[in-house]
This record gives sequence, C-alpha cells and structure tokens, in this order.
Amino acid sequence: MPAAFDDLWIGQVASLGAGVVSETELAAFCKTYAPHWDVTDGLPDALIFALWSKLEAEASLNWPQTKRLAVDALRWSRNPPPGELLRGRLTVMGKDAVGDTKGVVIAQNDLLDEAGRLVFSCLTRSVFQRNPKAPKPDEA
Repeated sequence: MPAAFDDLWIGQVASLGAGVVSETELAAFCKTYAPHWDVTDGLPDALIFALWSKLEAEASLNWPQTKRLAVDALRWSRNPPPGELLRGRLTVMGKDAVGDTKGVVIAQNDLLDEAGRLVFSCLTRSVFQRNPKAPKPDEA
C-alpha cells in the first residue's frame, strides 16, 4: 500500500507480510516478559502484539504515512502454537482529508493463522500525505 491518501480507497486490502515465532523465541520471550505463562498455551498476547507491530512497521517503511495517531480495539481471538505461520493484513475502513496536505486513514489490522482464522485484530488511525494539488490555471 505505498500510496498517498488520495490514492487509497475504502475496502482496499494490503499485506503486512508474514512471520513465525519459534519455540526458542517463545521461551526467551516468556522467560523475560511472561515468566508465569505456560508455553503449552501457545503464544502469549503480548508476543502476538509484538509480532503484529513488527510486521506493520516493516510493511509501512516506504508508505507516505507520517504519523500513527492511535491503535484501538485490540482483540485476541486465539493463541497459536509456536512454529505456525501468521500473516498480517490491513483493510482501509475509512479516510478523512485534513486540509490539502494530509488525511487520516482508519484501518482494520488482522493477524491470521495458517488456516485463515483470526488470531489478533486492532484498529489504527494514521496520518498519510496527500497528493500535491495541481496549480490552478490562473496560478501558473
């Protein structure tokens, strides 16, 4: 989705990429951040959020997104086991122009497991650059 605000449309879907958390990574995370989490219960919620955050950050590196305003409505549907491929997607749910140079994009973000089941979702609000306006004929 490397597109300016004006080029995005409601319902547009973009891939955020995919990732796998290994048993070793799960054990290291739990040792440091969730020492009471039973690794047989799958990935803890905080690790799922961290994976989504990493995928979203890497996917948006070259987007004309200038600022993240909010991450809301976080939901965890399941805790997949380590080694399962999780893929991220973003769906544009709404957009609102804010002047001539920027606009706010509201997006649904999902992490899905190998079977396509929802693992995690959240809403984001981000500022995107707008396309430059063409000069008016009397301004040229």
